[in-house]
Amino acid sequence: MSIENSYPNSRLTPENTGILLVDHQSGLILGVQDHDQNEVRRNAQALARAAKVFGLPIVATTSAPQGPNGPLLPELIAELPDSAPVIDRNGEVDAFDDPAFEEAVRAMNRPNLVVAGVITDVCLMFASLSAKARGYNVHAIPDASGTTNVLARETSLIRLQEADITLNSTVGVLSELLRDWKNPGGPGTAEIFSTLAMPFYGAVVASHTAASKG
Repeated sequence: MSIENSYPNSRLTPENTGILLVDHQSGLILGVQDHDQNEVRRNAQALARAAKVFGLPIVATTSAPQGPNGPLLPELIAELPDSAPVIDRNGEVDAFDDPAFEEAVRAMNRPNLVVAGVITDVCLMFASLSAKARGYNVHAIPDASGTTNVLARETSLIRLQEADITLNSTVGVLSELLRDWKNPGGPGTAEIFSTLAMPFYGAVVASHTAASKG
């Protein structure tokens, strides 16, 4: 990774970051076998909610949603800001091959892109590689993505790293955007951690609250 693209020179901030959610669809999610499907759902939902908490632009896309891939996950639809475009592609495997998707990403006008997708070795990888080729600083999020087996995931991560794409986690992205718990996004981040990205954190908060009242 070049110095210019390394932390903290290209640290994710609410002002320089956009989010891409690629093909989190009701049919495709059933093929996720490399880790827990519900975790993928929660983490994708966490990224969508982060767009509201931090005021980030976000673009979602689907591949042939009228077919067996199915529609965008309903929990993501519920989380997306009203202004967020949802690009329904008609056959393009790499989301960036769809001119409407590429234009929506360009309109975000953000140098850093956080990308998650189902399936990892197709939807996440091709979109990340294409974004990198277009000059974006890309953070690929494996725990908000998923594929059919562990080997497919691991070979994909190797290819992404060789392309100088940053591998990150949902919690890592949220924490990097927050930077300081005293910032305005603090309460919203805690809520995302507690209900979606780190469910155990809800118990920690509840325990602390009960102890404080005692």
